[in-house]
Amino acid sequence: MSAHLAGLGWVTPLGTGLDEVWARLDAGETAEVKTVVNPETGRAHLYAPVPMKLVEALGRNPRLRRSSAISYFAVAAGLAALADAGVTMTPDLAARTAVVFAISNGGVIYTRKFYEQLVKQGANAASPALFPETVYNAPASHLAALLGIDGASYTLVGDASVGLAAMKFAEQLLDTSDLAQVVVVGSEEIDWVVCAAYADWRLARSTPEGRGALLAEGAAAVVLARAGRVKVAAQHDGVSVFRRAKAAGAVNRVFADLVRAGAVDVVVGSANGTYVDRAESAAIARHYPAAALYFPKCAFGEALGASALMQVITAALALEKGGLPGRRSAAWKSALVSVLGFNQQTGGLVLARQ
Repeated sequence: MSAHLAGLGWVTPLGTGLDEVWARLDAGETAEVKTVVNPETGRAHLYAPVPMKLVEALGRNPRLRRSSAISYFAVAAGLAALADAGVTMTPDLAARTAVVFAISNGGVIYTRKFYEQLVKQGANAASPALFPETVYNAPASHLAALLGIDGASYTLVGDASVGLAAMKFAEQLLDTSDLAQVVVVGSEEIDWVVCAAYADWRLARSTPEGRGALLAEGAAAVVLARAGRVKVAAQHDGVSVFRRAKAAGAVNRVFADLVRAGAVDVVVGSANGTYVDRAESAAIARHYPAAALYFPKCAFGEALGASALMQVITAALALEKGGLPGRRSAAWKSALVSVLGFNQQTGGLVLARQ
């Protein structure tokens, strides 16, 4: 069975509308960079936030009133993807719809607040209002409840490649059930504790001239169905490695397998200012030297659990619109999405224009 992208939706530091964000990318705009300070050390960190005004209207829903930003982003992206697919949820359709959620760090804002109270003030001060939002599957639960889905709902935890793992899992669900569609969502929020951790691992950028990834917030969602406007032509199961020095070899293995599906016109990569860039660029030069290249994390930042699905949407829009930001070619028919995450998990998929 072939899976197709039937609908797309995202929440990015540059906006939420597909056409709006694409126009800003086409104009060469990048995410606004802000500073968050670690109150324990006074150290400042850079990140790219999603303006809360883009999703604050969701706060009027009683279920989301006390939710953290990650759930707002996830719900907004999921609803946008369904609207883009022209889907109106009914009880019958809800019974044949699944949610697969991709996440990396989870609801870090409420988790940090909850355990901070616990450590500093004791167990009696821990807030029961915060605790439900600390679990990894809270955003998926909110989206499923708002859509009336009380069946299949899954949350996958991983690095920046987890969005592709969620796509693969969703395709397997479609292939082995009578589901009509799967809503695949990735979402991430940023707190100072996340920035401090990635900075300690020498993966995140703390100064404008520093090295490392610019961590970012955001969400992306696709509606995966048996028919749609962009086909998932091939998808790799992924390769894991345990040392950064082996990362380039893992990406090469993924590309060597996917190249059998045929040449691609566009490669949407995951370069983010870290060792990922070198490993990925070497594999691209070897297997796809003639492809047009685009790296959306240079504009959006590194959105971790949401980033792979942002790349998928970027690749799908490139095929639909006949070009990448700043470059046009109506002849492009296929695009490769390449991902290498910080835990050395690689993945890739090929999209084909219908």
